[in-house]
Amino acid sequence: MNQADTAWMLISTALVLLMTPALAFFYGGLVRSKNALNTMMMSFISLGFVSVLWAIVGYSLALTPGSNWLGDMSLAFLNGVGLAETGAIVPLTIPHMLYMAFQATFCIITAALISGAIVERMRFSAYLLFISIWSVVVYAPLAHWVWGGGWLADMGAWDFAGGTVVHVNAAAAALVAALVVGKRQEYPSSSLVPHSVPLTLLGAGLLWFGWFGFNAGSALAASPIASLAFVTTMIAPAGTLVVWTFLDLARTGKPTAVGCATAIVVGLVAITPAAGFISPMNALLLGGIAAVPSYFALIIRAKTSLDDSLDVVAAHGVGGTVGALLTGVFAEKSLNGLFDGALYGNPGQVLIQATAVGAAMVYSGVMSFVLLKVIGLITPLRASSEEESVGLDITQHSEEAYLHTTGGSPVTHMTATPEPHRMLKPIKHEA
Repeated sequence: MNQADTAWMLISTALVLLMTPALAFFYGGLVRSKNALNTMMMSFISLGFVSVLWAIVGYSLALTPGSNWLGDMSLAFLNGVGLAETGAIVPLTIPHMLYMAFQATFCIITAALISGAIVERMRFSAYLLFISIWSVVVYAPLAHWVWGGGWLADMGAWDFAGGTVVHVNAAAAALVAALVVGKRQEYPSSSLVPHSVPLTLLGAGLLWFGWFGFNAGSALAASPIASLAFVTTMIAPAGTLVVWTFLDLARTGKPTAVGCATAIVVGLVAITPAAGFISPMNALLLGGIAAVPSYFALIIRAKTSLDDSLDVVAAHGVGGTVGALLTGVFAEKSLNGLFDGALYGNPGQVLIQATAVGAAMVYSGVMSFVLLKVIGLITPLRASSEEESVGLDITQHSEEAYLHTTGGSPVTHMTATPEPHRMLKPIKHEA
């Protein structure tokens, strides 16, 4: 047991947990005001239901030896998950219980990420049922394949902090969910503009802050590798933001705030699988490269009938894929001795990375499709036309994100005549 490692992992776990409320702000600002509360709730609710299921069964299925495909039930209900550093699937210098909690935060935000593709039209009860089951039957097995000693780990796939397990996984589920649930009523005939870009910028800033725990915490110790992951997490999104800004200037002549927020997230996603394997300058290069395919993926998607409302696929799917593949290109043995090979990765490693990405896409996509279809037999997936028109804040929660709004548009409320002493008196000017 190491006290410094324990202190760092306590902080990292809190940082990653903060990322889910940060995601709520990021997503919430991008939708119309009549759906802002519902959109934020789609992230916040994951903190409860996914956490409970992780403690009961998810952790055991994901991170116990089991087989090449799935863990066993030896740690179900946190049986044997105590304050000692023993009992986990990886060697630890921190309490096993803390490692479990740290891994829980990853499952929580992965499930919440999916919501960005189906905001403003999916019934909240159906969504809640979907992410609850999804966290057990999709996330847990995939986490086992990569981090639990499963077949992708045996193959030699590298994923330092979740490029494949978190981002590609969530994006595949999001794409399928967007297709199954269908597009919003007004899409793409009318402009569905964000109601609060400052809220989105706040979310992006908090995501970057929390991401230091996400990536540097994945070293599981207060170590040089954690320092490397911390610095690459700072550098890569900076590179993405610079390139994204130039792309905006070249295309429209004006950089946008939404583009700035999106670029930060894309850079963070791209560096996640590589954070502890590559140098800061290569992280800068990786972040800059990742901006290009995600930027144009977003533009292309906007010209199609696919209503991936908040571009989960362009940001997390494309960004995560680019990051996973470039991990095989830029990884340096001198920085992290966990792998063998030359100074940098090799074509064989890139192929392994591509296999891991493909496996995540196929498994998550197929299983998400099956889950949604089954849930659709139990309860309607989609809000009614009337509910969608009124807004999901009112129809799903009987609350409003903002007072004095109906359907996302300000309305005038008649009030009693103001008291005389509150009336402004006219100013008299001397001739």
